[in-house]
Amino acid sequence: MNIMEKLAARISELKNPTVAGLDTRIEYLPESFVRSILPQGIRSFEDAAEAVYQYNVRLVDALCDIVPAVKVQVAYYEMYGPAGMTAFEKTIAYAREKGMIVMADVKRNDIGATAACYADAFIGSTPLPCGAQRAFAADIATINPYLGVDGVKPFADACAANGTGVFVLVKTSNPSSGQLQDMRFEDGRTLYEAVADLVEAWGEETRGETGYSAIGAVVGATYPEQGTALRARMPHTFFLVPGYGAQGATGTDIAGCFDAQGHGAIVNASRSILCAWKKREGMAFDEAARAEALRMREDLCSCLAAVGKAIR
Repeated sequence: MNIMEKLAARISELKNPTVAGLDTRIEYLPESFVRSILPQGIRSFEDAAEAVYQYNVRLVDALCDIVPAVKVQVAYYEMYGPAGMTAFEKTIAYAREKGMIVMADVKRNDIGATAACYADAFIGSTPLPCGAQRAFAADIATINPYLGVDGVKPFADACAANGTGVFVLVKTSNPSSGQLQDMRFEDGRTLYEAVADLVEAWGEETRGETGYSAIGAVVGATYPEQGTALRARMPHTFFLVPGYGAQGATGTDIAGCFDAQGHGAIVNASRSILCAWKKREGMAFDEAARAEALRMREDLCSCLAAVGKAIR
């Protein structure tokens, strides 16, 4: 069973195709929470990283029995320097300890040798004289396919060797994605369709018993027609679907990204969960995040059921 099949199994167990994005920044934290752990307030990168990490711990504790996975976006930790990267590593470790599948949203890639180093760092292990060790120990990483197979094969090799996975950028959710991704080749395919075809082929050697490979695709919920077409085009590829909630996509928009059995995709929500306390007056931030995650689960499941794709 590869990591995408494990993710699918956990989604089925919890009846929840949600990944909570921990794009955590100090502006999202209630002042009362910050003061409870740092009476002097945030005065340094170290203070900021500690506040972010403690916030993440509370969220993971509130979500781990109802949400199958978290996605930790590295940019929100890199900006706090080395202390932020320590918080990044600790967040990954804590979420995995709580039984969640962890995605490192790093969107890395480079030429072969450098790509292999990125793969070792996030979804593999780094060789040392005393034996190999894992650096950040995520289950899945996001990667950019722009360098072609030279940059993807090291990640695919790491997936096969370590039981991990990657999500490759195919059709992203941002408004300007079409500037490049919608460009057409002479054969009529768009760039994102050409990448989709490559991703489907790159994952062939890592397909599990259910047919899904360890090489997945990022497919934005903000483009529902393209998502439906890509689902048919990529029958063996698991989708990470951003764009729900704060970016405007709804449960109805994502249904086409799932296969006929209600499998094959997981939907990300970040700010709508991280900042749920701002819209739920009187609730603690972790309680509000849990309430929003439950609301999202109900929305996604009802929309899938309405089109005959109830999660089994």
